Amino acid sequence: MGLAASIAHLTVRSDTFGNGLYAIAILAVVGAAMLSARHHRLDRRILAGFGVITVAILAGQLLSGAERGVTEHFLGEFSYLVVQTTLIVGLLLVVQRRIGREPIGVLADASILSLGAWLVLWITVLRPLFDTITDEPAVVTLRGITFSLSAVVLFLLATLLLGDSENNTVVWLASCAVIASLTGDMLWALSDARLADLSLSVLNAPYVLALFAAAATLLHPEIRFLTAQGAYRASRPMAGRLVVVISGLVAPIFVFALTDAVDTRDRVVRTVSVLVLSAVVLVRVVLAVRANAELQARLVTSAQTDALTGLPNRSLMLQHVDTALRTAWRDGREPTVLFIDVDRFKNINDSLGHAAGDDVLIAVAERLRVVLPTRCVVGRIAGDEFVVLDPQTAGPNESMVLADRVLESFHEPLSLRQGDVFVSASIGVSTYRPSVTNSADDLLRHADTAMYRAKESGRNCVAIFDESMLESVTQRLAVETALYRALERRELRLVHQPIIDVGLGEVVGFEALMRWDREDGSTISPAEFIPIAEETGTIVPIGSWALLEALTHLSDWIASGICARDATMAVNVSPRQLSDPNFVNVVSEALTRAHIPAKQLWLEVTEGVMIAQPDQALVALTRLCELGVRVAIDDFGTGYSSLSLLQKFPIQRLKIDRTFIQGVADDADARALVRTIVAMCESMSLDMVAEGVETVSQLQALGEMRCAKAQGYLISHPVPPESIAGTVAAINELGPWPRHRRH
Repeated sequence: MGLAASIAHLTVRSDTFGNGLYAIAILAVVGAAMLSARHHRLDRRILAGFGVITVAILAGQLLSGAERGVTEHFLGEFSYLVVQTTLIVGLLLVVQRRIGREPIGVLADASILSLGAWLVLWITVLRPLFDTITDEPAVVTLRGITFSLSAVVLFLLATLLLGDSENNTVVWLASCAVIASLTGDMLWALSDARLADLSLSVLNAPYVLALFAAAATLLHPEIRFLTAQGAYRASRPMAGRLVVVISGLVAPIFVFALTDAVDTRDRVVRTVSVLVLSAVVLVRVVLAVRANAELQARLVTSAQTDALTGLPNRSLMLQHVDTALRTAWRDGREPTVLFIDVDRFKNINDSLGHAAGDDVLIAVAERLRVVLPTRCVVGRIAGDEFVVLDPQTAGPNESMVLADRVLESFHEPLSLRQGDVFVSASIGVSTYRPSVTNSADDLLRHADTAMYRAKESGRNCVAIFDESMLESVTQRLAVETALYRALERRELRLVHQPIIDVGLGEVVGFEALMRWDREDGSTISPAEFIPIAEETGTIVPIGSWALLEALTHLSDWIASGICARDATMAVNVSPRQLSDPNFVNVVSEALTRAHIPAKQLWLEVTEGVMIAQPDQALVALTRLCELGVRVAIDDFGTGYSSLSLLQKFPIQRLKIDRTFIQGVADDADARALVRTIVAMCESMSLDMVAEGVETVSQLQALGEMRCAKAQGYLISHPVPPESIAGTVAAINELGPWPRHRRH
């Protein structure tokens, strides 16, 4: 509406029409103020400011016409002075709340812009104005003050727009009103100085736009937040800000260079203005250089320091270690690095929360600072891992003394806001030796390797690095790397161990076992690569392949008549597979593709799965049982054996571990324990399999105790699929095993 009214004012050259538009604009401001006060709970200071400006503009228009006298002209100019003063007060109120995080820089940039505008205004408008109108000195003085205050208004407006706060719609509407008002002031100044012959419609059109913009500002819902601290911008408009400030600096210099001073007053004003502008620019440059230096220092500190504990991070610790190694030969020292890991830190985070976990890390950092000599450097390189550098140790003995000192310090509880907390630590020690340590990274890595050896040894202990650890880690890394490609290179294969019915002596099922024969001819033990596959997650695709492969083998044997049609296949399942949300679908698809009924598949899990992830395991196993798949507990009796687990989880078979079977023939205690397990299985209607049967006497004892099924080296070693036919035939020909004592 304001734009349309301004264009209409410029187009229609009629005083009556112009006065009517002015009246409509003023009424719009009054109406908007009333609505805003009612619906937006507007700040009374803002409402009063808009009222004063509206009244002052209306008075100025009524009193400053050309046909009025000197008194009317003076009062009209005074009204415009009131407008500028009110604008300054209002902008000050808004700017102090929204200037942001860098007030000095913003004020300096705004000062450059406003001083430049003042210099241009003096040369182009104010000086000609004083020279042109000489019969009304009071009016001219007021007009000069009013136009000079325009530079202050521009300064405050620039401060508002250049600040860090996000400028919302109401800020831009208010800025539009201010800019339109300043434009009108400039046009009147040019007209009064007789530098341009402008009609009254051109002179007043910007004021009409300013009034409508003020009305829009009042009506906008965000007006209630105009004097509140705005949200900080995601990124500062540095490029636009730089262009505006440079323009405010270049424009006055350009005008100054193209014009000459007319008299002494002009020369003094120019000189003072240029000196002040130069001083502000100098201050701004100094501030920028200082801010850049402080920013660089903060960035360096941030890049090399842990934000939580204030300790050096990995990058800075490597620098400290490197410095210690470079000077070690000169002092005859062997710098030592301790790699400290807080044991079971995840349990603290899970039970007490991450805030408590942060408090623990801060307390550990402080404990290390206190207990260690001042020559030591303490750093936090990740999570719950700390590093200590002692550049002055003379050998491994001093290193172990230092490590024991740290370990003993954790015997005292850490005082937290949540209460006292006990923690322990696993510490790896690495001492500089030229034969194995080539860099700071080597020394740190060796200490890390020793720390993992301490964890494997039961935690809360110290391990010192030796070269055998490095070989072990290197071998593990090689295995881990090769394992990723083992499946696609067809290096993995399955072997099968028959399971017999003890009473009948017939093969009733098989257990699938995985083997890895590498391309270079070496063989990797399952005990070595299965845990690595579990940790890295490669057990998921490998396990899916093994499941389909095993069921396919069983399908082929049944079709060829090698085994009974109801023969079963047992496949081991890892915790990582059970936690895979797609695992049930993988099992279902494998059964479908192999054309094997679900009841002929046994999935073997360990007791630890049901302890570590009880809820997740229960859901997965329940869904598998709904398919018809049966579940067995492998190695029963060696883990967390509990009757409650057998009641809670859908278990249909127990596999008695080989450690109990070994003594079942001649150890009364072992025999009693196995008899108890068998009786429990019978009472709970559970199937049972004895693992690791190696002698006929063991098998006979199992038969006497009514153990239904068995497997082991006595019956058959695990054999490849192509040898199953002969193996099954040989086993079935022997008949019931307990009768063949001579074997």
